[in-house]
Amino acid sequence: MRRMIRRCLCAALLLSALATTSAHAALNLCNRTSYRVEAAIGAQTNKVVSTQGWFRIDPGQCRRVLEQSATGDLFYVHVRTPGIYGTEPLPQNGQADLCVGDNNFAIADARTCTAGQFVRFTAIKPSDTDKGPTAYLAEEADYNDAQARLAGIQRLLEIAGYDASPIDGVAGAKTDAAIAHFVKDRKLPASAPQSGDFFDKLMDAADNPEGHGFAWCNETTHTVMAAFGIVEMGSITTRGWYRIQSGKCVRPDIRGDPHRLYSYAEAIDENGQTITHAGQPVKWGGNVMLCVRDGRFEISNHKDCAARGLTSVGFAAIDIGGKPATSVRFKEP
Repeated sequence: MRRMIRRCLCAALLLSALATTSAHAALNLCNRTSYRVEAAIGAQTNKVVSTQGWFRIDPGQCRRVLEQSATGDLFYVHVRTPGIYGTEPLPQNGQADLCVGDNNFAIADARTCTAGQFVRFTAIKPSDTDKGPTAYLAEEADYNDAQARLAGIQRLLEIAGYDASPIDGVAGAKTDAAIAHFVKDRKLPASAPQSGDFFDKLMDAADNPEGHGFAWCNETTHTVMAAFGIVEMGSITTRGWYRIQSGKCVRPDIRGDPHRLYSYAEAIDENGQTITHAGQPVKWGGNVMLCVRDGRFEISNHKDCAARGLTSVGFAAIDIGGKPATSVRFKEP
């Protein structure tokens, strides 16, 4: 439980790379995942590695990340996602620890980190395409560009409280209805889903606690990790973890139209340790004892948690039926 922030969601994002590229070539990066990402790129010449970023790339979008003048014997990439998606869904299993900055940055010697932080990069070997050397970010679902874009829309609609499940990148009546509902609620033109800023609209809705659906809002000075429970097939299923930065709101991907949810959260420090106040963990919950565990989880059996290597914590029951919006706000103890 105390190390949950250090674990990553294993919704495996894979780097697809097929062939080597020339040392003096532009580089394109295509996002075939269902997440908006920010990418940092590393280029190695001899033993020196430079890094630059961040390049924002929407689902289904390709972006030029290195220009024709860029040189390198080997290229690397590190990808991060906005906090509204919950715990980082990116495995950190790359080959090099290189330096990045918090905002837009260019670091000439990224193996020496004096004004930033080290993160794990993965080596890439781009394939040759008609647009030039190109590397792909991909999920196990193996979306093409159009499917990734639609899956990204479905995912953000779910977070914003609209039922567009399943997140599969396949068009259908349910997804169409969710998009139409979102466009109507936001008073957008009918052409909005095809516009270049549609993901901005979806991100705003997912990050906005007012409006449709359920949201956690963190009004503390700490990072909060949260989990929810929902009744499915006659039993409660718990899911987590969702990272909520200080001053931010997060909408978990709750499907359907439930009348009641269960919520649990705790504050953590920069090392992923549970914060205490007056000798007690800083947490928000209730009296409904349900199972959780480190890392990403989905648990429907809540008997004998400890015997199965799980942790039992108290969730708060929250009635949301008939309400257009419900927010749980975490405050300082």
